[in-house]
Amino acid sequence: MNNYIFGILCTLFLLYTINIYNLPSKVEKVKLQDTLALKGQLIWQKYNCQSCHQIYGLGGYLGPDLTNVYLEKGENVIRAITQVGTNQMPAFKMDSLEANQLIAFFKSLDKSGSYKIRNFKILSNGMTQYEHR
Repeated sequence: MNNYIFGILCTLFLLYTINIYNLPSKVEKVKLQDTLALKGQLIWQKYNCQSCHQIYGLGGYLGPDLTNVYLEKGENVIRAITQVGTNQMPAFKMDSLEANQLIAFFKSLDKSGSYKIRNFKILSNGMTQYEHR
């Protein structure tokens, strides 16, 4: 009786395993937007954006957290700021392909969830201090 149950369980396990490995992989379903977003992540790294900005609170504290910048500012503002800069951020003058890739990266981050932005006060010694609100 035990051998019979064991045989059935082994057969079901093998059928399940074969079924799992024959499913189409997610890699085959990559969309153009996902490819642009992955390349946008490389642009984020190329221009060392994480030295000043955060994603999900990880990164530098000179600039704002950009986890949900696509929703908050929109594509046109992101494109303008990366081209001409601000008082504290340099103008990177990305070509349109790089800008599109970075925007796709921000759009994919925005779809991944939201992040509660923490407020920091910059002290006179250059250190940051978390402000409770």
